[in-house]
Amino acid sequence: MNNREDKKSNDLFYVCSVIDYIARKTRNTRKDTVNSLGTVNIHKLYRLADVYHCENIEKVTDEFISDAAIQTGDFDNITSCDYKVPTCWEIGRVYSRLIKQVANEQKKDNINTLFEVYNSWITESIDNYNSDMYYSNPDYIFQSYKNGDML
Repeated sequence: MNNREDKKSNDLFYVCSVIDYIARKTRNTRKDTVNSLGTVNIHKLYRLADVYHCENIEKVTDEFISDAAIQTGDFDNITSCDYKVPTCWEIGRVYSRLIKQVANEQKKDNINTLFEVYNSWITESIDNYNSDMYYSNPDYIFQSYKNGDML
C-alpha cells in the first residue's frame, strides 16, 4: 500500500469514527447520522480529515452537528449494552474496513460506498453491541454484507 492509500484509509477511519461519535452524542442511528450529514459534509470531513484530526473531537462534532442541523433522537445502543461498550474509534475501524473492502470489490469510491454501507442492513447488526458482530473478523463481516445476511 502506498502513502496515498494509507492516508485515504486513515481519513476514512477518522470519518467513520466521527460519524459514530456524532450518532452517540445526538442519540441517532448511524444511518440517520450519515444521511443528516449529507454528501457535502461527509466529503468535507473526508477531504479535511488530517486537519480535523488535530482538533478536539468535541469541537469538530459540534461544528458538524450545527452545520447539518442534526436533531437529538431517541436511539440509544449504549445504555442497553450488557457488556463493555466499544469506543467510537473501535466502531469507526469496523466500518472503515468494511467500506474499504466493498469499495475495492465494486471499484467505487470510498464516500459513495460509505453511504451504501451505512444505509444497508448491516448497520443494525454492527450497532447492536450485545451481539458479536462489531468485534467479528473483518472478512466475516464483509462476506455477510455481500451475502445480504449473517453467515
